[in-house]
Amino acid sequence: MRFDIISCQPDLLDSPFGHSILKRAQQKGLVEIYVNDLRKYAINKYGQIDDYAFGGGAGMVMMIEPIAKCLAELQAQREYNAVIYMTPDGETLTQNTVNRFSLLQNIIILCGHYKGVDERVRQHFITHEISIGDYVLSGGELGAAVLTDAIIRILPGVLNDESSALTDSFQDGLLAPPVYTRPADYNGWSVPAVLLSGDTPKIEQWRFEQAVARTEQRRPDLLH
Repeated sequence: MRFDIISCQPDLLDSPFGHSILKRAQQKGLVEIYVNDLRKYAINKYGQIDDYAFGGGAGMVMMIEPIAKCLAELQAQREYNAVIYMTPDGETLTQNTVNRFSLLQNIIILCGHYKGVDERVRQHFITHEISIGDYVLSGGELGAAVLTDAIIRILPGVLNDESSALTDSFQDGLLAPPVYTRPADYNGWSVPAVLLSGDTPKIEQWRFEQAVARTEQRRPDLLH
């Protein structure tokens, strides 16, 4: 699977993709991540990629020309299944959306900045608009990192134990149940006895009941 991320601040993405699970996934050859510097497609030698908004108002707008040139170059090399724009007014990211994207082969993610992109970019080039929550960040890079991480971790072979991703919160419509590890007793705080019983059916039943209870308490909207 290949990700091409378009950003005017590419250095912001060095750390998220250079460590832990995402780094290992690239080393294994399971995924390719490329961060494309939008300023390489600037309209002049000064690296201009933004301009004032028609009609006035505060803030700058990302211009259509650099984005169109970058997209044209990428799409001339391969076919992309999705061109995603990270924006606060996009569809709120959910695990179901992540699962659908994980079935694709090549994805472009455009990171917004300033007051956003020229609306014609959204009208003519973008296939999906995604938000990671009802708040505003300085740019789309952190959102792109969140989306990329969420997709990659569920790809076959990325996690050492593939069943781990299947038992995460939201995969079955529930929050994950509580988890414990050694020591079994700390300061008089004991691990539930059923988890030490070795009785797998009872453990799975306990986990399911705990997941339902936690979801009912914290996210009842998922159950109704």
